[in-house]
Amino acid sequence: MGYSYELLANRSQYTGVEPTIVHVTPKNLNLREEAYTHSHDEFIYILKGAIELSYNGKRHYMEKGDTAYFTGTNPHLFIPVDNDGAEVLTLFIEKSD
Repeated sequence: MGYSYELLANRSQYTGVEPTIVHVTPKNLNLREEAYTHSHDEFIYILKGAIELSYNGKRHYMEKGDTAYFTGTNPHLFIPVDNDGAEVLTLFIEKSD
């Protein structure tokens, strides 16, 4: 799959935010090539290591301390850049109507 997830808290009915740590598989073990989409917006903060964020067909190099905010309905994927893997704090944010 390319990732494993560590849920930090249950999604709150009051905030619509789901904090999660995404463990990105080391490059030599990662087989995922297809991008993800979902209905939530997403904020990410690189905790450890580095990734390339593939977003809407473009790649963006990100390393520890970098952040991004994007719409989950656009295709996106965290791509490992080395065999050390990476940890990404992710906040899935429910869109309000």
